[in-house]
Amino acid sequence: MHIDISSLITQYGYGALFIGCLAEGETVTLLGGMAAHQGLLHYGWVVLVAMAGGFIGDTTLFFIGRHYGQSLLDRFTRFQPQIERARRLIRRYPVLFVIGVRFMYGLRIVGPLIIGASRLNPVRFMVFNLCGAALWALIFVSLGYAGGKAIAPWLQTLDHHLKQLFWLLLVVALVWGVRFWLACRRRSR
Repeated sequence: MHIDISSLITQYGYGALFIGCLAEGETVTLLGGMAAHQGLLHYGWVVLVAMAGGFIGDTTLFFIGRHYGQSLLDRFTRFQPQIERARRLIRRYPVLFVIGVRFMYGLRIVGPLIIGASRLNPVRFMVFNLCGAALWALIFVSLGYAGGKAIAPWLQTLDHHLKQLFWLLLVVALVWGVRFWLACRRRSR
């Protein structure tokens, strides 16, 4: 059975990109940009799908935070100083925090929960979140697209190397399996 990676990316790429961007999607977004560079996906659609996934994911987390956030956040007693610091930043700089939260390592998922629990107006959140999602998608897809140019020669030989690696791993697994079977057989005697 031969699996053609290019046709899989072309067929399922946008759906996988969307799902990957619902929560943490930097890696998926970079890969989407690389696929656009290779001509497997359209650059504009990759940006829009990544933006939609990021926007919907963070909006969902915001509303979860708005309804259940305080009880969820209270469970993280060890992180209360950081949560309180985030709340102060939200009150002081709501625009910058909502737009920037997706760029802050460690806050991508919990950030929208904290914002929701902070009782920020939902309409304001969605406007700022849309701006942040657009900026985030444009930056990471563009980085992936640019990286695709540098990685393109390597990607062309990857399929060949993966096949060799697969066969090598299969041989190693078979040898290990036979050795294990013989050792078990000797112990049972």
